[in-house]
Amino acid sequence: MFKLLVSRASKISISRNHNAFASFTFSSRCVHSLPFATVEAEEISGSRPAEVLNLVQGKWVGSSNLNTVVDPLNGDSFIKVAEVAETDIQPFVKSLSSCPKHGVHNPFKAPERYLMFGEISAKAAHMLSLPKVSDFFTRLIQRVSPKSYQQAFAEVYVTQKFLENFCGDQVRFLARSFGVPGNHLGQQSHGFRWPYGPVAIITPFNFPLEIPVLQLMGALYMGNKPVLKVDSKVSIVMEQMLRLLHTCGLPVEDVDFINSDGKTMNKLLLEANPRMTLFTGSSRVAEKLAVDLKGRVKLEDAGFDWKILGPDVNQEDYVAWVCDQDAYACSGQKCSAQSLLFMHENWSKTSLLSKLKDLAERRKLADLTIGPVLTVTTDSMLEHINKLLEIPGSKLLFGGQPLEDHSIPSIYGAIKPTAVYVPLEEIMKNKNFELVTKEIFGPFQVITEYKSSQLSVVLDAVERMHNHLTAAVVSNDPLFLQEVIGQSVNGTTYAGLRARTTGAPQNHWFGPAGDARGAGIGTPEAIKLVWSCHREIIYDVGPVPKNWEIPPST
Repeated sequence: MFKLLVSRASKISISRNHNAFASFTFSSRCVHSLPFATVEAEEISGSRPAEVLNLVQGKWVGSSNLNTVVDPLNGDSFIKVAEVAETDIQPFVKSLSSCPKHGVHNPFKAPERYLMFGEISAKAAHMLSLPKVSDFFTRLIQRVSPKSYQQAFAEVYVTQKFLENFCGDQVRFLARSFGVPGNHLGQQSHGFRWPYGPVAIITPFNFPLEIPVLQLMGALYMGNKPVLKVDSKVSIVMEQMLRLLHTCGLPVEDVDFINSDGKTMNKLLLEANPRMTLFTGSSRVAEKLAVDLKGRVKLEDAGFDWKILGPDVNQEDYVAWVCDQDAYACSGQKCSAQSLLFMHENWSKTSLLSKLKDLAERRKLADLTIGPVLTVTTDSMLEHINKLLEIPGSKLLFGGQPLEDHSIPSIYGAIKPTAVYVPLEEIMKNKNFELVTKEIFGPFQVITEYKSSQLSVVLDAVERMHNHLTAAVVSNDPLFLQEVIGQSVNGTTYAGLRARTTGAPQNHWFGPAGDARGAGIGTPEAIKLVWSCHREIIYDVGPVPKNWEIPPST
């Protein structure tokens, strides 16, 4: 999820295997028209609104209940989402309930589907490698979740690389089993990865392509039948991606796609009773779902993520740039965004803070390096800043003001990249801790300073936090790294001079730790954890020993 600074022309290598992709060698006319697409990203407007449909039982269907999405940059009503009402969920309930608990495929049933999904992944990866297709999704993402072109393209790039990772035999390797010799001749035990069957996926607005594709494909690879709900503000992106996947061979009946409000989705989950639900989003909703669904959930909820700058000062410009990226890229709307920066006093003697200020001030609405905040209003963010500034010793380092000269609607937020300094001893006071560690899903961070003798206090602070998603320990001192890593929890922790809190998840595990419900994304281990369970088959075929007799009762 980090910014990728490479030209579009050379970003993704295209497979040379022409036979495998013969049906996807488009003419220039087809590439231009994108036969799977039903919209043009640049043409969506108030006068030419796009429409988003639902997919159930293999058919695209509309609804009389239209939710109008406003353009985050100018307030125009530019997308009409056909949302399913509570009274209309039965087709989705029926579709999900039709999938048995043993799944659509498993190691003993329809194993050819593992190979089918390897082929689908290969074709979809190739499609996303085409500049016209990647540009289409990049710009569509920008329209609904405004971020810089580089940040939006990074989402497409990660998705394409993920699909490349699961081409060919890689899908069936996810279902690899193991065997153990038994106690007597003819007995062997075998462990298998087994699907849940009917499952649900709920994903947020901030990564409209990457999160739903990675989790959806993981669910499908393992043999599940998913119903997918993406935040309606951005669901147009995944609707178009599903159409692409259908052209790549995905059976239209394999995935249901629903647009609805939260209340309707909750009713669907309670009536259809999926065996597992993956939720990515706010902690409040995550906790409610965990109760409603009796624990049959995997969660990647919001993260209040921290970074510790160690005592060894080096590469000041680079560290400052990474801090700026972690806190303010995508306007801070990443679950991995840097929320609290612990700065060793050695760093405070450098020009780091002034460099952070300079980097933040070069962000502009014109290129979307700063932009609208889709879940927190301007007034709410400014109110939070003012509450922090009431803490003794706190001060505004930079920002703290609304963006100027824009037409972002008031239902969204628009502030300059902001940092507030709060003394460490004040953070640790019970009356302040909850306020300081409240996540603001926008371009905002808290910065504090510590001495070497206060490292234990810093570690106590990270222990007290509720969320443990990502973290960064910026130091090349192995003993310092050892101490911090050994006394912290965060599931995705970057360590070393180049450590960051945000990163692309197709090449490493991304997810929280310290919670039995924690989900992962992007890797074989994550897919197996989230989308399958363990099933043990013990073969015991004999022979029965000669002269065997019925023993006494026990």
